[in-house]
Amino acid sequence: MTKTELKRFRKILEEKQAELARVLRNREAIAIEKSADALDEVQNAAERELAIRNLDRESNLLRLVKLALRRMDEGTYGTCLHCEEEINPKRLKAVPWTPYCITCQELADRSDNAEFLDELMMNAA
Repeated sequence: MTKTELKRFRKILEEKQAELARVLRNREAIAIEKSADALDEVQNAAERELAIRNLDRESNLLRLVKLALRRMDEGTYGTCLHCEEEINPKRLKAVPWTPYCITCQELADRSDNAEFLDELMMNAA
C-alpha cells in the first residue's frame, strides 16, 4: 500500500472516528421517561431499546475504527487479523475499518463468531 493510499485511509478513518464520537455523546434517547399512560410507557421503552442498540452498534464501529488507526501506526493495516493475508484494496475502500479479508469475514458471519469476536476484542484492547 502506498503512502498516499495510507494517508487517504487515515483521513477517512479519523473523520469517521470524529463522527462516531459526536453520535455517542448524544445519550438523551436512552433517558428513562415516566408517563401516566401505559401505552406511552411501552412506546418509550421500545424507543429506548432501539437507541441502546444503535449506541452499541456505533460503539463497536468506533472500536473497529480505533483498531484500524492503531494498526496503521503499527504498520499492520491492510492485513487480515485472522489469516494474516493482505486485505483486498477494494474491500478497504468499501470498509476501511475492516479487520478481516472477505474470506475470513464470510467465515465469521457463518460461524458463531465467538472465536473472531474474542480475537478482535483482544486486538482492540
